[in-house]
Amino acid sequence: MIRNILSWGFFLAGGISVVSGAIGIVRFPDFYTRLHAAGVTDTGGAELILIGMLFQAPTWIVAVKILFIGFFLFFTSPVATHAIAHAAWMVGFRPLEGPELRYKEEGE
Repeated sequence: MIRNILSWGFFLAGGISVVSGAIGIVRFPDFYTRLHAAGVTDTGGAELILIGMLFQAPTWIVAVKILFIGFFLFFTSPVATHAIAHAAWMVGFRPLEGPELRYKEEGE
C-alpha cells in the first residue's frame, strides 16, 4: 500500500512537471527559453516518472534496468540540450532582447 502511494505521488509529480514544461514550450517567446523548458521537462519529469516506476518494479532486475535508464537520461539530456543550444549559437541564432520579450497587449 505504501509503495503504491509513493509511486503514484512520483507519477503525479512527474506528470505535473511534464505538463508545465509543455506549457512553457508553447508560451515562452524564443528558442532558448523554449529549449530550457524542454530540457528541464525531459530531465526532471522523466526522472520523477522513472522513480515512480522503480517503486512498482516486480523484480530487482527490472529495477536495475530502470536505474540504468534513469542514469542514462540524467547524464545525456542536459548534454543534448547544451549541444543544441551551442549549435544554434554558433550558426548565429541569438536570443531575443528588449521589447520583443514581452507579450503584446490587446490594442497595441
